[in-house]
Amino acid sequence: MTSTELADNETLIVGIVAALRTVHDPEIPVNIYDLGLIYRIAPKDGGLIEIDMTLTAPGCPVAGEMLSWVEKAVIEVNGVTEVAVQLVFDPPWDSSRMSDDVKLELGLL
Repeated sequence: MTSTELADNETLIVGIVAALRTVHDPEIPVNIYDLGLIYRIAPKDGGLIEIDMTLTAPGCPVAGEMLSWVEKAVIEVNGVTEVAVQLVFDPPWDSSRMSDDVKLELGLL
């Protein structure tokens, strides 16, 4: 990968992260990125973005909706043509995945 391609990927990922920060977990008033629910963001050829994400609890009643919220947010990013979101539960999510800002906001620090 050339330095230009690396820079383009970095710019793309910054935009994707910003888009993911607009999606909030309905049970915890925090965006899913800073909550630590996004495990992998992988730009592929042709504008495809693969995202692995999890939920705070496997029985989340809005799991299907959250996947579509992520797709809708990320597809709006310049350079993205397709979004493939995969729900994963390994490793299981726990509060250690949250950003320090979120931990502070929720009174966990």
